Amino acid sequence: MASPADADRQARPQSLLLTFFGNHLLDEEPLCVYSGSVIDVLARTGVGEHAVRSTLSRMVNRGLLLRRRQGRRMYFGLTPLTAQILRDGRRRIWETSAVNDDWDGTWTLLGFSLPDAWQSRRHDLRSRLAWSGFGSLYNGLWIAPGHVDVSAVVAELDLSAHVKVFHARADASTDIRLMVRDTWDLDSLAARYTAFTARWTAPEWSASDAIAVRLRLVSEWLGIIRSDPRLPGPHLPADWPARAAETTFHRVATETETPARALASAILDTIPLNPA
Repeated sequence: MASPADADRQARPQSLLLTFFGNHLLDEEPLCVYSGSVIDVLARTGVGEHAVRSTLSRMVNRGLLLRRRQGRRMYFGLTPLTAQILRDGRRRIWETSAVNDDWDGTWTLLGFSLPDAWQSRRHDLRSRLAWSGFGSLYNGLWIAPGHVDVSAVVAELDLSAHVKVFHARADASTDIRLMVRDTWDLDSLAARYTAFTARWTAPEWSASDAIAVRLRLVSEWLGIIRSDPRLPGPHLPADWPARAAETTFHRVATETETPARALASAILDTIPLNPA
């Protein structure tokens, strides 16, 4: 199955579909939703029927969704693994601040040395490290704030013999703010937060649009925070735009929650995932 970083690079319909399932099926008893309902909802975000159907099929083939038939209708539900991924994403969205103000001063350092012929595995490792919040300090030495457990990633890529992990604190002589600036692309990340705030500060929408507005909002926000390693707040610029963006996100999310749920209840056709 593709890594979360790879999933971010998939076409927009998949991101919206995962957000859809996370918003409307994750907290319920295990359910499947009718494909026509999904097509209806995604059409409100500008995604056409063909794109939805083909994306649903690809997600089934990749083990991201289950498919159930009832009569002439096809329904789709979450696999256990996808449900866990969505729960992790939900914690990142709703329970973890965009700015790391609780950093304890520790760093996770990961060093690796791979044969030149292993270009594909090197790419996979770097992609997974970036998803886990790491930045490249030097060639072959990556660093992330706090205690990050990458044992599952290393084992999955079968690189345990080529990777060494340490947990440490920086010496007093180290300029951490400079290190952060040199290791991560702060300008690019800041631009994404600033653009998000500008786009969602005064969005125009009605109750009939709430479900689509909320899908676009949560999907875009998750895409941004997935690329954010949650660097230590004290070592970020004083005007770091993640704080304003997070405030904007929660305001629009709160405004759309009730009407989006009411609309979903009215238009979604669901069946039990495991009927008695």
